[in-house]
Amino acid sequence: MSLSYKHTPQISQNYLQILSGPIYPIIVFTLIALSLLSVSRLGLVSWQVDRIVDVHSLLAVFVRGLRVDIATICWLFILPAAVSFFIPSQKTITTIWRFILRLWLVFGLFVIVYMELATPTFITEYDLRPNRLFIEYLIYPKEVFSMLWVGYKLELLVGFIGSFITIVFGWKLSGRLVTKSSMPKWYWRPVLAVCIVIIGVMGARSSLGHRPLNPSMVAFSTDPLINDLILNSSYSLAFAMKSMTSEKNAEDFYGKMPQDDVIKLVRQATGHPQDFINNQLPTVNRNNPMHHGKKKNLVILLQESLGARYVGGLGGLNLTPNLDKLIKEGWNFNHLYATGTRSVRGIEAVVTGFTPTPSRAVVKLGKSQTGFFTIAQLLKQYGYHNQFIYGGESHFDNMKSFFLGNGFNEIVDQKDFDDSAYIGSWGASDEDLYDMAHQKFQQQAKSEQPFFSLVFTSSNHSPYEFPDGRIKLVDEIKQTNNNAVKYSDYALGEFFKKARKSDYWENTVFIVIADHDARIRGSVPIPVDRFHIPGVIIGNGIKAKQDDRLVSSIDIPPTLLSLIGVQGETPMIGHDLTKPLAAKYQRALMQSSKNFAYMTLDKLIVLQPEKPAIGYTYSFNNTELEPIKITDEEKAVTKAHALWGGIAYKKEFYKNYRLDLVNLEATGSLLKDI
Repeated sequence: MSLSYKHTPQISQNYLQILSGPIYPIIVFTLIALSLLSVSRLGLVSWQVDRIVDVHSLLAVFVRGLRVDIATICWLFILPAAVSFFIPSQKTITTIWRFILRLWLVFGLFVIVYMELATPTFITEYDLRPNRLFIEYLIYPKEVFSMLWVGYKLELLVGFIGSFITIVFGWKLSGRLVTKSSMPKWYWRPVLAVCIVIIGVMGARSSLGHRPLNPSMVAFSTDPLINDLILNSSYSLAFAMKSMTSEKNAEDFYGKMPQDDVIKLVRQATGHPQDFINNQLPTVNRNNPMHHGKKKNLVILLQESLGARYVGGLGGLNLTPNLDKLIKEGWNFNHLYATGTRSVRGIEAVVTGFTPTPSRAVVKLGKSQTGFFTIAQLLKQYGYHNQFIYGGESHFDNMKSFFLGNGFNEIVDQKDFDDSAYIGSWGASDEDLYDMAHQKFQQQAKSEQPFFSLVFTSSNHSPYEFPDGRIKLVDEIKQTNNNAVKYSDYALGEFFKKARKSDYWENTVFIVIADHDARIRGSVPIPVDRFHIPGVIIGNGIKAKQDDRLVSSIDIPPTLLSLIGVQGETPMIGHDLTKPLAAKYQRALMQSSKNFAYMTLDKLIVLQPEKPAIGYTYSFNNTELEPIKITDEEKAVTKAHALWGGIAYKKEFYKNYRLDLVNLEATGSLLKDI
């Protein structure tokens, strides 16, 4: 190996080349990557410095962050580092390997840089580093890239420029470095390769214990974002991908509990354990409806990203005059809380009554695509026509497949909107959506068949697109969250003007409810105030009242079934709110990333992965949380509810009871014939 340079003063670099031999390019790229990750973390910490509680926490973020960065780089470069020692000195093979190594180095650096550049925007939206949501959105490139192009041009430009510079710089640098690497004597190669593998594996595992490094191992704060700042975004994304492939049960995060104990505690928490009627399907219970007589139509108007903080009638911003009017006229829930932070979680709650889990929502899981309980499946047995109406493309988030496999007869989506006032990144505007819904309801009203319709809005989704001339803008810049909320409320008001004059009004129960709040963020494991959502039931015969009970999204479907007069034999554990509910049974279930919360009127109990349960008091007035001691019984009840969803999904306990009876009877008849 020649040690001569055009510029020779870099003696330390010469020593590095000599000592590192064939992995000299890898070491240089490793140092560059570690520097870039540290600079990125410094920038993110400076941005979020108000979330850092003390100097000790600040030091922990950087020290533990360096540990994660080293592990990430080791996983990335361990294979090419080991292979480098076994490349023959033959010119053609060396040339091919150097080309492969350069691609590996440049691609690795590109991924690291790109993910860090994407991080601020993701944190702004989700208050976390890129995780499984980042991956799930990439499955739908049309919608996502359209959204990015409309609402995030500057971010796209920064990402493009940063990526371009990284690729050009990396390719030129790698070309110089691979020509300056050398090979040791043949008898040293296997020894050095083994040493590199050992060092690389130890660095990647970053632990001498049974388990390798994981996010829980370096977490120390009750603020999820601070724990995420310790990670780098490439590691966060890779860990999310690994978790998605395994789809871990809640017990992998919160610990195990005997199944019988889980079922017992979940049943007791409903306040009516005597109503459970089937041990093969443990939570199936019979609920007699409040309404008797002709069955009513049901319409769920699911509002995208509408937190209570935007709703004037719930003490929020004065952006929703039409919804505020409905709140005064209908049955309003003042303390309703979403189960999660994504639309599929909201759909899961209001259509199936299923409890939230750290896994993906059942809308997207394989075993729930058919034979899974939904209120549509139940209503189908009563002769209902069930439809899903959406202004975008219904394949998004696997909604179409889930709905068609579980009781819905009709899917209306973007392709069916022939004459739309406005088409944005997420499809037809809310006013187009409501016009379509009104037309469908009018058609259905002409028949004797009752109908159930889930109408899902999208205008209040980033990048907040809506037609001009409909509202007086709240913010000077048109495409903001506040303006989109006001427009969506305008469209809602126009719909109800027509609905009240329609043929279907007299026999229809409506509910306006949000799927979740926008931009869930906070310095605690579960930012409760960001789960507070509006929910108001309207319709002929629905008396105006302000309901101050603590309510969860999973309480909504059994309540709606009761109001429309459908006998419910369902696996739902939500409360029928048409009936009295003692204070001790009022609760809300919330899932934020891997954190689960069980909230009662006086306490919030939070479970975090591989950590002891923690408790808070929660003030509904000022939304403040104060740490408090919790009992073993409270921990057990919380854990049971956190585990129930995983058990019910895995053991297929969450079925339609009557359909299951039909299947059992058919199987029995078949066995008899045999």
